[in-house]
Amino acid sequence: MIAILQVALGGAVGAVLRYLTGIGMIRVFGHTAFPLPILTVNVVGSFLMGLFVVAAAHRGLTHLSPLVMTGLLGGFTTFSAFSLEAVTLYERGDLGQAALYVGASVVLSIAGLMAGLWIARGIFT
Repeated sequence: MIAILQVALGGAVGAVLRYLTGIGMIRVFGHTAFPLPILTVNVVGSFLMGLFVVAAAHRGLTHLSPLVMTGLLGGFTTFSAFSLEAVTLYERGDLGQAALYVGASVVLSIAGLMAGLWIARGIFT
């Protein structure tokens, strides 16, 4: 039950930080056609995931993984978890699996979004 509460708390904080980051970037750069706020949270979240994984392993803080990795960074951006899995496969020497995972994740996620749009537009329009 503690882990679930950690995930919930971290997720709430991460989602708020993602929202505030987006607002801040729009205030600084204005509305752009390029999704700069989303790219920013994905890159920053992935960077923070990398920092936390190593720091937690070296400092004995892996018990905070549900709070930080799944909750905070998952709420801030799910792309950080994707990045961690891709790099883990790569570092294990599973280059083919890493490439397959990256390619499949991008292509299938976009396809899933397009399918959802298509179905929803058929229902609601």
